[in-house]
Amino acid sequence: MMRLVALAASLHAPPLLRPPLRLGLRAGLTRACSSDARPKRSPIEGGTCYYVSTPIGNLEDITVRALRTLKEADYVASEDTRVTATLLRALDVGSKKILPHHDFNLEESVPKLLSLLTDGKSVAVVSDAGTPGISDPGLALAAACAAKGVPVVSVPGPCAAVAAVSVAGVSAGEFVFAGFLARSGKARREKVAELCNEPRAVVMYEAPHRVVNTLADLCAGGCAERGVAVARELTKLHEEWHRGSVRDAYTR
Repeated sequence: MMRLVALAASLHAPPLLRPPLRLGLRAGLTRACSSDARPKRSPIEGGTCYYVSTPIGNLEDITVRALRTLKEADYVASEDTRVTATLLRALDVGSKKILPHHDFNLEESVPKLLSLLTDGKSVAVVSDAGTPGISDPGLALAAACAAKGVPVVSVPGPCAAVAAVSVAGVSAGEFVFAGFLARSGKARREKVAELCNEPRAVVMYEAPHRVVNTLADLCAGGCAERGVAVARELTKLHEEWHRGSVRDAYTR
């Protein structure tokens, strides 16, 4: 699914360019980069669930560790098996057992995946794009694994929200991640009202065909003059950005 990321910054946000708070990380980074502290190649463990981040558009964003995990895991649990099969072919991963794991089969997929894991199999969980467990079905499986004592390991990489925040040009020392809004009804109206009163930057995902309606609702909710950065096709050849007010983005 093609996703669009929208960010709304507070009108009273502090200046964008501030010296970062480093909290003593420099010494730790130096130790981590020293020759005797270089990471060793960790094997793929049976009975372990790996949450593998995949590219959000540009295949070159796959990490070495993610690629190896996808190749070596016994199973791949996928939000959309067709999307994942295409990705694995493009990455030359080879033949894999891909199991569907999405919002409409959680009652079946979560117990099945838990059974495989408790039997000693390794499972790599992926979303359609980006980091699994962020506004997708991965959350349910992670919670179930935690409840059963099954190890869950993050294989970090691309995330659309973080990629957008990093170059949006808004003051986002702090931000709130709102994910996808409800499509209609009271829940949507209440969430829009809540977000419009949020003083921090807000990060949202939205499908392209619903962006105009969402911008209209934000205008109606009192966000018309707040700053916004709207991005589509992140990391792809035709990546696009619009920066301005919410009202300007809606009428553009």
